Amino acid sequence: DELFLVYQPIVDLAEDRIAGFETLVRWRSPEFGNVSPAEFVPIAEECKLIVPIGEWILKTATRAAASWPNHLRVSVNMSPVQFRNRRLLSSIVEALDESGLTPNRLQIEITETTLLDAGDHTLGVLRDLRVLGGRVALDDFGTGYSSLNYLRRFPFDKVKIDKSFVDDVTGSQESRALVRAIMDLTGALGMTTVAEGVETLSQLAELRKLGCQEIQGYVVSAAVDPATIPDLLARNLAELTGELVEVDDIEMIDATVAA
Repeated sequence: DELFLVYQPIVDLAEDRIAGFETLVRWRSPEFGNVSPAEFVPIAEECKLIVPIGEWILKTATRAAASWPNHLRVSVNMSPVQFRNRRLLSSIVEALDESGLTPNRLQIEITETTLLDAGDHTLGVLRDLRVLGGRVALDDFGTGYSSLNYLRRFPFDKVKIDKSFVDDVTGSQESRALVRAIMDLTGALGMTTVAEGVETLSQLAELRKLGCQEIQGYVVSAAVDPATIPDLLARNLAELTGELVEVDDIEMIDATVAA
């Protein structure tokens, strides 16, 4: 019982409201303190513990989401190792049945690594999930090797623009062009785009100008405990970002104080 889940809001920019939450797993160890997922998830994958952990995440996340307003979706990340488990689809169905969450409110997030690792079997599971009514998102788009091929082979509901493109979107014409190209491409294929790792108001303004549909990142909120979600839902986007201080503002404040 040392693992727990937190949820990061995903904001619909057209409506300026939270559209759902991405589920993130955390480990608070009595011996080691807070352990980063970047450290313990690869170990869990190597020793196959990611399968029972993944099933627990699914059941816990869908149970939590069932208590949220009906327009909110919950996103759950899937490991390549989980797709080698023949019970994966059954586990998803069990989680939905036990929680009472409707399938259209569950979104499975996968990376290109998952697709490269498992190939046609993974695509088959994803197609079955779509038949059930679930949604599928391609995470970290643009950082792998076969993005365009898989966009052609599988109709993802959502494509997530990697943070590496978002970081320079306000200062790099090349980054803006790439973000625009990704949105034009996915839009033509009927897919929604969400920008990850949005940290500043200037990035938010630029992404809105470029036509990005959804964003997530510290500009709105870090991942939060489930008990905090009702408070977030009661606030609009202006309120959520109202207390944010831009990096440029911090530098200006420091310079003023120094003077």
